Amino acid sequence: MSAKIIVIYPKPADAAEFERAYTEEHAPMVTPDTFPGITKFVQVKAVGTPFGDEPQFARIAELHFDSLADLQAAAGGPGAEKAVSHANLISTGGAPIVLVCEESTTSFDAKNAAAT
Repeated sequence: MSAKIIVIYPKPADAAEFERAYTEEHAPMVTPDTFPGITKFVQVKAVGTPFGDEPQFARIAELHFDSLADLQAAAGGPGAEKAVSHANLISTGGAPIVLVCEESTTSFDAKNAAAT
C-alpha cells in the first residue's frame, strides 16, 4: 500500500505573499534529493467551496511514496527538516496541518466504469 504526507496550509494573513513564498521558495524544495523515495508531488490551490465561500485553506500538498517505510525514511532526513521548518515559516494563518496517510486508489475510465 502506498503512503503520502498531506500538508494543509490555513488561509494566510497575506495571500499574495504566501503564494509567492510557496511557489518560488517552498515548492522547489520538494525534490528527490530532499525527500528520497518520493514518487509524486501534488500541489493543490484552494479557490473556493461548493457554496461560493472563501476557503479556510490556501494550499494542500501531497508527497507520495511507494510505502510507509519509504515515507518515514524520507521524513527523517535533514532536507525534510528544512522543508518543514520553511512550511511553518510561510504559513502565516496558523501552523500547517500535517497528516501521514496510507493510500489505496480506485481509477475510473472515461465512462466512469471501474478500471481494471
